[in-house]
Amino acid sequence: MTRLVAGVDSSTQSCKVVIRDAETGALVREGHAAHPPGTEVDPAHWWQALGAALDEAGGLGDVAAISVAGQQHGMVCLDEAGAVVRPALLWNDTRSAGAAADLVAELGADAWAEAVGSVPVASFTVTKLRWLAEREPGSMSRSVAVCLPHDWLTWKLAGGGAGAGGGAGGGAGAGLAGVGLAGVGLAGVGLEGLRTDRGDASGTGYWSGRTGEYRSDLLRRAAGRELAVPVVLGPASAAGELAAFRGFPAPGGAVLGPGTGDNAAAAFGLHAGPGDVVISIGTSGTVFAVSETATSDASGIIAGFADATGRFLPLVCTLNAARVLVATASMLNVDLDQLAELALAAEPGAGGLTLLPYLEGERTPNRPDATGTLAGLTGENATAQNLARAAIEGMACGLADGLDAIKAAGVPVSRVLLIGGGARSEAVRQIAPTVFGVAVEVPPAGEYVADGAARQAAWVLSGCDSPPVWKLGETRRYEADPVPVIRERYAAVRDA
Repeated sequence: MTRLVAGVDSSTQSCKVVIRDAETGALVREGHAAHPPGTEVDPAHWWQALGAALDEAGGLGDVAAISVAGQQHGMVCLDEAGAVVRPALLWNDTRSAGAAADLVAELGADAWAEAVGSVPVASFTVTKLRWLAEREPGSMSRSVAVCLPHDWLTWKLAGGGAGAGGGAGGGAGAGLAGVGLAGVGLAGVGLEGLRTDRGDASGTGYWSGRTGEYRSDLLRRAAGRELAVPVVLGPASAAGELAAFRGFPAPGGAVLGPGTGDNAAAAFGLHAGPGDVVISIGTSGTVFAVSETATSDASGIIAGFADATGRFLPLVCTLNAARVLVATASMLNVDLDQLAELALAAEPGAGGLTLLPYLEGERTPNRPDATGTLAGLTGENATAQNLARAAIEGMACGLADGLDAIKAAGVPVSRVLLIGGGARSEAVRQIAPTVFGVAVEVPPAGEYVADGAARQAAWVLSGCDSPPVWKLGETRRYEADPVPVIRERYAAVRDA
């Protein structure tokens, strides 16, 4: 009998659901719903979008297991009744940049890298907690627990918050032993039911992939008080069972996977292994590699994350990726396909035009207040074709810096995979090798984050030691001679 599993990608912009055959991975149906814009969002919108996407995907009545992958880092604070204290701050909310700088100054970059594998930047949850403690002390005083977007959605699917009352043992925070959920003891599926995985926990800034433990001292340093956090599950451990969803009875015994962060899910959905580097061009740009060993980069360029299988996922993130293409297309009053045609009509190097695409500040390098710069503009090279090409080259140069950092950290690199919405552009595919200096392989367009979540659900459902192997489509290889002058000009503008 065919068993079905569901995978959820609750991203910055939308919620996507895929329902697949647990054994073969064959797609059965799917759904999609939009999230509101902004860097601060009431999590209720994620819940509503999940319901709408599941409705479009035909519901969960015949689904045996479900896992949720979500945008990393976001801060969801809950009170003693399990209610959301304030709108969640998302990963791309940079208001905590000052808090990040303060935390690094207090301990030193080396100490942070040794403790959790990463140096805090504005994206990380730990910096958002410091910001909340300083700027909204009332909200912090009401907070009993903190979790991430995927943790919260998994908890809600398990019935989290239903029937939750006041905390046992004397009110908010009473009896908490630094980290963990002992002493909360709420009625129904309360805060003690919060679960996460090592992939998402590793992006908080207070959990160590190297030791597999929370750093309660760092959490207290940021928040100024004790906060409960989700239990970290193993890669194929069940997070519970699906509760009634939107008033409809849940299928009997449907299993909840632990879920994970979006990048870890994408790597898992791609069946990426050691030696594979994935470059994802979405709202943000990410460069991440599957590695057998943990990294510790005091420069702050590489975040030492964990993956969804028990390995590690050293990652470099840029805030500006596909949005650069969208913004440039808007400037030129063309669509994205026309932008690609313009870019491919220009020569490599865009006639000397260089775009530093820091449209939303930047995370790598850590310049949260930066803006974009167009350099080398002359009357001769001021063409739509050159601007289109410079936008793609500039975006790719930021990602190439990340690829260089991964290699410099000693992480083996044997294959580079290009995914994400931006990778659907033929111009991006052809230009990338000239900037990266290596060939790239482009898998078929797909929802790899949701697919990774679905594959995790199938793994949990199977009870096996290793995950199922699903057949993936053939990748397309793109090769081109590198053009070093592109990155040389970019580096000169970047470092000026």
